[in-house]
Amino acid sequence: MVGVFRIITHIFFLYALLLIGNFLQEVFHLFIPGSVIGMLLLFLLLKMGIIKIKWMEEGTSLLLRHLTLFFIPVTIGFMEYLELFKGKGIFLLLITVISTALVMGVGGAVSEQLAHGKETQHE
Repeated sequence: MVGVFRIITHIFFLYALLLIGNFLQEVFHLFIPGSVIGMLLLFLLLKMGIIKIKWMEEGTSLLLRHLTLFFIPVTIGFMEYLELFKGKGIFLLLITVISTALVMGVGGAVSEQLAHGKETQHE
């Protein structure tokens, strides 16, 4: 039961960083999305040693395990508004496929580098 509360706390902390990022984006009228600002805040907190990775591991691991579920609403929305894509839809589809491939490639490369760094750190 303690593990469940710990995971909830981790996710709540990540959500708080998202809210802080959104707040900063609105107050300072930044062009960077609040979610990105929240991730940058998390990165800075981790780099400065204020937060340890092991403090957040359980909650972030849970979110990463179920990450594909977060894409279901986007897919349903795409299917719901299919008529919008009739005229120039092929260009939008091409952009979507290319951007998805780029995100997957960069995300895979970054996670591979992080995993490799974690392996060398434990040796």
